[in-house]
Amino acid sequence: MQLLFLLLLLVVPFLVLTLVNRSTRFRISSSTRARVGLSLFFLFTSVGHFIRTEDMAAMLPPAIPSCVELIYLTGALELLGALGVWIPGLMRLTGVCLILMLVGILPANIFSAINHVEFGGHAAGPVYLLIRVPFQLFLICWTYFATEQHWF
Repeated sequence: MQLLFLLLLLVVPFLVLTLVNRSTRFRISSSTRARVGLSLFFLFTSVGHFIRTEDMAAMLPPAIPSCVELIYLTGALELLGALGVWIPGLMRLTGVCLILMLVGILPANIFSAINHVEFGGHAAGPVYLLIRVPFQLFLICWTYFATEQHWF
């Protein structure tokens, strides 16, 4: 259910702005429309790092030191990312950093699902990864598009 909400948070602003784009003379580029949802997504998820810190720290393997501090750091990075995608000179760099962070946190999501961590759907176990991993890949692609990356 949480992933569905996050997907809607990402996609609905794009769809609404696409309707506005088609029904008015006001023009918004597709990457800008995608960036609105991306910002909302990272604003929302960053808040979780500060209000559900202990739950998120439980998602990290015990071998990782300073889990709580790492959760605060990634929350701050997500907040900065939500804002940085709107700064023209930083948009692409911010996008690269967000993509690297998304790749970097994927192992924590895998660890959480394998260990049935009681947070964000991970309690469902490894089957949750059938949804979580494609969602993470979709989010990486969305970030690539929204921040106008041109690697390929």
